[in-house]
Amino acid sequence: MAEIKTIISDFGGVLTTPLIESFMAFQDQTGITTETLGKAMQEATETNGGENPLFEMERGEITEDVFLAQLTECLEPLLGHPPEMHRFREIYFEALQPNAEMIELMRELKGEGYRMAMLTNNVREWEPLWRSMLPVDEIFETVVDSGFVGCRKPESRIYELTLERVGEPAGACLFIDDVLVNIEGARKAGLNAVHFQDNEQAITEIRAALR
Repeated sequence: MAEIKTIISDFGGVLTTPLIESFMAFQDQTGITTETLGKAMQEATETNGGENPLFEMERGEITEDVFLAQLTECLEPLLGHPPEMHRFREIYFEALQPNAEMIELMRELKGEGYRMAMLTNNVREWEPLWRSMLPVDEIFETVVDSGFVGCRKPESRIYELTLERVGEPAGACLFIDDVLVNIEGARKAGLNAVHFQDNEQAITEIRAALR
């Protein structure tokens, strides 16, 4: 294995608390269950010719307002009334908290001389919110945000683009993500990868990979 020189970390679910906690908060505050939300998303995907509108929003192909309008249209028949969706992002981010232990690890790795990058599937309109949660620019010299580059994990193009921006071959990079399909995409692109499941497991595996 080539010597690892660059760390590439996901944002949500790695440097923050688990994303499921945000969806549970949305359920608690709106009464819309995650199951119902999933059904509406499936209906929106089918109505959209098989293209998931969430993925389109994460690529910056549609705005957050368009996404919420599509989701609202599919939720209304399931709920029997028009849902209240205008606070979706506020509820989501109110429930999302920084993962202090992983953020500290990223600081330590930067201090040890590793180059640091972030690769996130995100929403263009949400950038001020998530950047305000973490010392992003203090730690990461490169940030690749799906909402601004027109592709998303696990699409091969976003890994290629990230490698172009960090200027390192895939084998010299270690990628960390909490979503298995994103890990599989990274490994297919030739990157070393750690599937984040919890802090203790991930930190142990990251340190082992850097020995």
